[in-house]
Amino acid sequence: MEAKKSLPILFAIMFLVMVGFGIIIPVLPFYAEEIGASPTELGLLMAVYSFMQLIFAPIWGRISDRIGRKPVIMIGILGLSLSFFLMAISTQLWMLFLARILGGFLSSANMPTVMAYVADITSEENRGKGMGVIGAATGLGFIFGPAIGGVFSETALGLPFYIAGGTSFVTFFIVMIVLKESLAPENRKRSERKNPFKQALNGPTSFLFFLQFFVSISLAGLEATFAYFAAEKADLDAVKLGYIFMIMGLAQAYVQGGLIGKLTKKWGEGTVIQIGIVISAVGFGLILLTDNFVTAAIYLTIFGIGNGLIRPGVSSLLTKKSTAGHGSTTGLLSSFDSLGRIIGPPLGGWLFSVSLGLPYLSGIVLSVVAIILFQSYSSRARKLAFEKN
Repeated sequence: MEAKKSLPILFAIMFLVMVGFGIIIPVLPFYAEEIGASPTELGLLMAVYSFMQLIFAPIWGRISDRIGRKPVIMIGILGLSLSFFLMAISTQLWMLFLARILGGFLSSANMPTVMAYVADITSEENRGKGMGVIGAATGLGFIFGPAIGGVFSETALGLPFYIAGGTSFVTFFIVMIVLKESLAPENRKRSERKNPFKQALNGPTSFLFFLQFFVSISLAGLEATFAYFAAEKADLDAVKLGYIFMIMGLAQAYVQGGLIGKLTKKWGEGTVIQIGIVISAVGFGLILLTDNFVTAAIYLTIFGIGNGLIRPGVSSLLTKKSTAGHGSTTGLLSSFDSLGRIIGPPLGGWLFSVSLGLPYLSGIVLSVVAIILFQSYSSRARKLAFEKN
């Protein structure tokens, strides 16, 4: 019953958080350029946010295992709101960097702690469904946020930052008033003694962290290059690309919000993860055949559906198999995801400069690597289970 009450609230919270985050995406490059940022400085401005998440997501996750989920979620959302308002009043480049660093540091608390909250309130049978709901909220927020930001930027370039800050500030109060704590005090003491970082280096679950890392590299590489690829191969402009990403996002949200729960219940997370990787690989291959708006939309959506199955499945499986607290586990997973998102764009850009299709061919290769990592996880887990028996 607790999950039925809390999951819609968590969905709304993450949707609002990601709308606020998405609002600034189409505006930030022009805003930074107006202040005086060069293309290199803009790249660093984008990367520093992910870098802060890489470092601090596991720390916030572990803190949530010690003091509870609700206060950490509140810190993350309030920090995001503060960073948006700081960006809105920035008049010099160092102020923008300060806002992005502060935002990355504090908002890195959001995703791992919300996923840990889901793990707290769901049974193992419904864990995949819960993780999928959060994935759907994130995806929908990314669809609506940039659209809102684009519309309001026509009025004033700084206005979207105030709207994003206000949206996050309202979300903070929703969490404070409506959301109940999910981690009982007796469970907090137990998780303090666990060392989550050992999981990344030892035991079967280490393969799942690295699987997510390679999947994130391939996704980030595609996101960084697809606009150029589609413009070259199919003569698509920014408006048509926006529609394509919206179609993909809606399909992905449908799969994560409804379908993944049924699939994990029927076949288990392991099968769903592997299906997702295979569909993603097929999507990468099909993207190479893009020649018009329709094919671009279909092929990217196929990729998006496959990719949308992977993260909720990995999150669900890790929170089931991990011996540390849920926050420590999801925080570490977010860190691996962030590392992939830092490496992916420059790697994808370099591959694209060598050959237009190379980022997508490498995506197929990375998908094969991900399948091998999952098989390694399964083999190691079976071996350990056999030794215990």
